[in-house]
Amino acid sequence: MMESFQNLKNTRTYLAGAMDRVADGGHGWRDIITPHLANNFGIKVLNPCKYPIKMVKEDEETRSYIENLKLSGNYDQIKTLYGEIRNSDLRCVDLSDFIICHIDIDIHMCGSYEEIVTANRQKKPILIWCKQGKQKIPNWLFFMLPHEHMFSSMEELLSYLQFIHVKNQINEKRWFFLREE
Repeated sequence: MMESFQNLKNTRTYLAGAMDRVADGGHGWRDIITPHLANNFGIKVLNPCKYPIKMVKEDEETRSYIENLKLSGNYDQIKTLYGEIRNSDLRCVDLSDFIICHIDIDIHMCGSYEEIVTANRQKKPILIWCKQGKQKIPNWLFFMLPHEHMFSSMEELLSYLQFIHVKNQINEKRWFFLREE
């Protein structure tokens, strides 16, 4: 009888990508990919749009209030009142087994790069997909990460995850799976 592998079952992924400079607050792509990850692979998704850390919320109201603080020159209050958003997101990176980051080079993002660097220092798999195609991913990320973890579409990324999910042996240095007891 052939053994069936489900390497990604019960793993956790964090969904990194722009939130504060996109019209949908970052919900769109996250809402599309989450059911695929959960239903097809059994992955627990840490989605910052769904507030995975209790008592920390970044939504349109929060972003609007932060913009008003900037406009009124109350810069000290931004970190005091909302610095926990950064802490929460980085804690989700810590808790994840791997991260998925969506990049749209037409939208400036900031926190996602820190999340990528944090995951990279932890030697976690970091899967990047770029709306404009793999060839448009910023050079620095090619210096940091294996290009095999970069994709031109969500479909390519999901296909790669399917390969990882069912593969008996994975010859990549960043994927580690806990034994089922």
